[in-house]
Amino acid sequence: METSTGVNPTGSEVTALLDRLSHGDRTVIERLMPLVYDELRRRAVRSMREERTGHTLQPTALVHEAYLKLVEQREPHFANRAHFFAIASELMRRILVDHARARLASKRGGEYDLVPLDEVFVFHPERPATLTAVDDALEKLRTLDPRQEQIVTMRFFGGLTVEETAQVLGVSPRTVEREWTMARAWLFLQLREHAQPR
Repeated sequence: METSTGVNPTGSEVTALLDRLSHGDRTVIERLMPLVYDELRRRAVRSMREERTGHTLQPTALVHEAYLKLVEQREPHFANRAHFFAIASELMRRILVDHARARLASKRGGEYDLVPLDEVFVFHPERPATLTAVDDALEKLRTLDPRQEQIVTMRFFGGLTVEETAQVLGVSPRTVEREWTMARAWLFLQLREHAQPR
């Protein structure tokens, strides 16, 4: 069921609960969900803003699946609120890509569409091949520059700000902005090459 909590928690309140969860206090799980739900859903909607109405994977389902994966880890460790949302970004990416791969498997083939880079990172049920191509490119980027891959995942899939991303990675916002620009340029070239006829 989709609800809005109306709660506007402070970062320190969420961080305190995440710290307790990281130290094995699973009693905070029920208190944590209402505090992070709206923010997780906002990020999911951003990732899925072109999702057609009535599609089987809705933002609410994405939020619930990602949240369950987050809190059901055997030994979760969240340094702070930004770190929690960074991990949520990676989980949402994995869920969306798995969903896209399942759609491709149910079809024959699936062609990659050349679309603007900003649109590439939006989950679009009519373009599952595009999302899987993005994921493949990000996996390649991870081997070349893991931090740039993390920046792309946090910014696009998680909607983290430059400042939040910098906090999670322990670098300056200026470094994030520079590497964000480089990563986007590299991904654009990778995806353009992927789209060329063979």
